Amino acid sequence: MLALVVVAIASAAFAIAFRATLAASLDVVAGAANVVQAMEGATWWWRLLLPMLGGFVAGVLSLAIARRGGGGVSDVMEAVALGRTRLAMSVTLVKSAASWCAIALGGSLGREGPLIQFGGTAGHEVGTRAKLSPEDRRILIAAGTAAGFAAAYNTPLAAVVFVLEVVAGVIVIDTVVPTVLATVIATALTRAAVGPGPIYGTRTFDAHTGELVAFAGVALCAAIVVIVFSHLVASGERLFHRLQAPWRQALGGLGAGAIIVFVPAVAGNGYEPLGTLLDGASTVGAVAVLMIAKAFATTSSVGSGSPGGVFTPTLLLGGCTGYLCGLGLAAAGLDVGSAGGYALVGMAAAIATSTHAPLMAAVLAFELSGDYAVVLPLMLATAIATAFARNLGQVSIYMAELRARGVDWEVTMEGRQVSSK
Repeated sequence: MLALVVVAIASAAFAIAFRATLAASLDVVAGAANVVQAMEGATWWWRLLLPMLGGFVAGVLSLAIARRGGGGVSDVMEAVALGRTRLAMSVTLVKSAASWCAIALGGSLGREGPLIQFGGTAGHEVGTRAKLSPEDRRILIAAGTAAGFAAAYNTPLAAVVFVLEVVAGVIVIDTVVPTVLATVIATALTRAAVGPGPIYGTRTFDAHTGELVAFAGVALCAAIVVIVFSHLVASGERLFHRLQAPWRQALGGLGAGAIIVFVPAVAGNGYEPLGTLLDGASTVGAVAVLMIAKAFATTSSVGSGSPGGVFTPTLLLGGCTGYLCGLGLAAAGLDVGSAGGYALVGMAAAIATSTHAPLMAAVLAFELSGDYAVVLPLMLATAIATAFARNLGQVSIYMAELRARGVDWEVTMEGRQVSSK
């Protein structure tokens, strides 16, 4: 129990420090509350060059740990599911520092990756130092991962489901209880530091049963967008792989910067424009440009190898898709709810497509909004998006990383069937 508390506190403390130092640096250097404001207030050449500098620094830091490898969410999955650990605190800290630099200087990256990875690695470190059994260490890694997820998004229920549905792949009561406890502790500490309530604010959307067909259409549209985006990122990775680090990360940052010059809102993970979408305060043209620009800027940053997640950028792409669908239906004269509600459904469908975790995606979107009225649309959309992606043979973003290393498994009614090299 003591080890569990230590892991939960460490995960929350790291998340709070990561976010606080990002905010403090932007305030001191640019007098801005976030990276989008900083880029909007910067001259065009700073918008162009700062992401390049961030990518270069991230590349240099990544070189320091290149031989050791590991440090990703897929490594946490392998550690929990198979008991094979490639988790090292030194690697995680260096990757987190690289991600911090890339994000602070405008890279189009998610900040959730380092927070989730640190939680899992903290579980491994504490379990090893406490000389726990291999099984207990796996449980502690799972609990730490959930704590990191909860601290990143202030969504405790989604964090638990993320571990059970994505990381572990199976529901075992021995994992559920520690994961829930760690999530409660981490969420309570995070809320004490950054404030309670959904990170995008509490909202109420009008959604009625007659719109379910429309929401199903949103799910299919969001799924198609995410599948295209995943292929775009994969193409970017193949293209940048021809270059050596840290020059490829610098070039990726330059590519993102070239887009930020014209669309500053693509800087960072996408948190700020998501709030605007949920408010229903964007025009069709602005959202369409934002969606395309974010896809290419994230491809440039992530594809070049800068450490960071695509979770929140994927949320933004889904939000843009849903928002445009909502406005289109309204323009066609149909009786539909607010475009912000459609954006939320698009967010959930996008995450379900990329992770193949429909329950987690629905719970996440619900916790991000706090609106019970959208539960049915969220459940429908995430189920349709996941089924659509699976039927097309699209694997989840995390399973794709595992397969690239020769590790694979499939969860069936008979349990997990593992195929690994």
